[in-house]
Amino acid sequence: MTDINKANPHGCDNGALTDRFGVLIQGLLAIVAFSTLMLKRFREPVGIRRPWRIWFFDTSKQAIGALFIHFANVFLSTLTKEDPCSLYLMNFLLDATLGMLVIWLAVKLVSKLVEYKQWTLLMFGEYGDPPQAAAWLGQCGIYLLIMVLEKGVISLVLLVPGWSKLQEVLLSYIANPQLELVLVMLIVPFIVNSIMFWVVDSLTMRKYKTMKSLDDSSQTLKLLYASEWQVVILE
Repeated sequence: MTDINKANPHGCDNGALTDRFGVLIQGLLAIVAFSTLMLKRFREPVGIRRPWRIWFFDTSKQAIGALFIHFANVFLSTLTKEDPCSLYLMNFLLDATLGMLVIWLAVKLVSKLVEYKQWTLLMFGEYGDPPQAAAWLGQCGIYLLIMVLEKGVISLVLLVPGWSKLQEVLLSYIANPQLELVLVMLIVPFIVNSIMFWVVDSLTMRKYKTMKSLDDSSQTLKLLYASEWQVVILE
């Protein structure tokens, strides 16, 4: 982070992310960003729409992971004495690009391992019948470990020299510190988080469409067999 600390002073002041206005913006972000997951649920076909309890189990894992990443970014941004907003934005954009790739790979690897070991209740989106809080807790712990891995990778990337140059120009065209704060903590995160939440939710939810198609196929085969037997009897 030493290279980043050398950036020329501009933009929001140190502590702007944690003052009253910054906390208000962050609370507003949490509400509007999480509302996209509710919109996604209502866009699911009625026949395969998740019950509220399953939806809560699925989305709360993301919420906990997103809170960890957010507060980690806020903490890392306080390590600079210059413009914490630009450092937060760099962390966030790296989370949304390289970090998203890390999350995707980690979820795929964990899913393969869990499937191989037949740890049914640790499969993302599977909570048993009836749904068990223990299954949610285990999956939540795994997802949080994936977030820790992702943040560790991004932190190592930020140690590479040269990021201070990007920090100097990233938000240098914005003269108003509060406008910069709104852009960094609300507008950009809302747009990017909406996409990330949608993608990760689709990645970690139970594949109801696949299950439904298998059930439909099984039902079709039963009907075909029944029809064949009727034909034989009639003959």
